[in-house]
Amino acid sequence: MSGILGKKVGMTSVYDENGISVPCTVIEAGPCYVTSIRTKEKDGYEAVQLGFDEKRETLVSRPMKGQFAKAGTKALRLLREFRNFNGLKLEIGAELKVDSLFTKGDKVDVTAKSKGRGFQGVVKRHHFGGVGMTTHGQSDRVRAPGSIGGSSYPSRVFKGMKMAGRMGFENVTVKNLLVLDIIPESNLILVKGSIPGAKNTYVTITK
Repeated sequence: MSGILGKKVGMTSVYDENGISVPCTVIEAGPCYVTSIRTKEKDGYEAVQLGFDEKRETLVSRPMKGQFAKAGTKALRLLREFRNFNGLKLEIGAELKVDSLFTKGDKVDVTAKSKGRGFQGVVKRHHFGGVGMTTHGQSDRVRAPGSIGGSSYPSRVFKGMKMAGRMGFENVTVKNLLVLDIIPESNLILVKGSIPGAKNTYVTITK
């Protein structure tokens, strides 16, 4: 499985060969740098660690400074591991660009953190219908969850009960998105449709 790290730029639309407007998401993908290589002999598994998005040296801890110095790269903000990487033989410090891994017409999976919605009630979080006509004395409780468990038996609330709580900001993967275009000089990749997260959200693109 090969992949690259990137950042969501925003959404736009492009015209296909039939003149139809197609909505797409613009992602700044790379350049990424190989910061470490995991091996079975040393780590028990095979993987390639990639880094993306440069940051100031003063924001990096001493252990990480040593790792970046060993790899011969600048300080990077985001680090992710990719297993096997389709058998490609990469060296520490190597630079990866989007046009070296993806081509127009590829199908990719995009993973990112969804937008955080904060603490929400059951109507917004789980699409409860509410009381509706406010019968049974529910004059001011139209968005209340209602009963959540039995009284004498089982005298507890079952795990997994749909209740109010924190909503969003979870890892979400959208699969089989079509690569509409690649702009290598700007490190941009255009994928059909939408992906999770707000603008400037870090994303992982794999195929």
